[in-house]
Amino acid sequence: MSFLLDVLLIILLFTFFGFSHTFLASNKVKRLIAQRAGNLIAFYRLFYNISSLIIFMFVYFEAPKPDIIIYDLHYPYDIITFAFQIISLFGLLWAARSVDVTEFLGVAQIKRYLNKEYNAEELDEIQRFNTKGAYKYMRHPIYFFSILFLSLRPTMDLFYLVMLICIIIYFYVGSIFEEKKLVEKFGDEYIEYQKRVPRIIPIKLHKR
Repeated sequence: MSFLLDVLLIILLFTFFGFSHTFLASNKVKRLIAQRAGNLIAFYRLFYNISSLIIFMFVYFEAPKPDIIIYDLHYPYDIITFAFQIISLFGLLWAARSVDVTEFLGVAQIKRYLNKEYNAEELDEIQRFNTKGAYKYMRHPIYFFSILFLSLRPTMDLFYLVMLICIIIYFYVGSIFEEKKLVEKFGDEYIEYQKRVPRIIPIKLHKR
């Protein structure tokens, strides 16, 4: 019975992370900050990344870790699983090639601010509509390859499995909020992209 309470606490802690992460990423919060701070919002992205990392580490270390092994693959299946994990890592790197790392981290924003080139209407980042590379096959390839990389483990315990399920759900829910902002920014062009390209799994199952 105690492991059920452990699972519930893990879910609650991750929900706290997911809510805070999504709330701080909302355009409503960013616009409110931009109204009050002006171009100083250029520092918000870096703050957001650091605070998200701190909250996630808190969740990870404070969450109970029940000593229950779900599975433990043996040779050669452990080697095969690890090989696929490495392939998924290369896929993740392929998808990340289209991302401006300095913009993602928040460094580019600060540089523009220091050069007096920042526009507060950008909020905390310049949003780009990318349809090249991995984005030709799925709208959120980084999520797809991250899920593969995290899932392909030779050994799986209960704590990791619960966290993995929470992360997968969060990726899907997060993609919905992200796409609302992209539709707001790019309009019909992004809606047409949604119709052509599947969300996370590179298989066309439905219209959106």
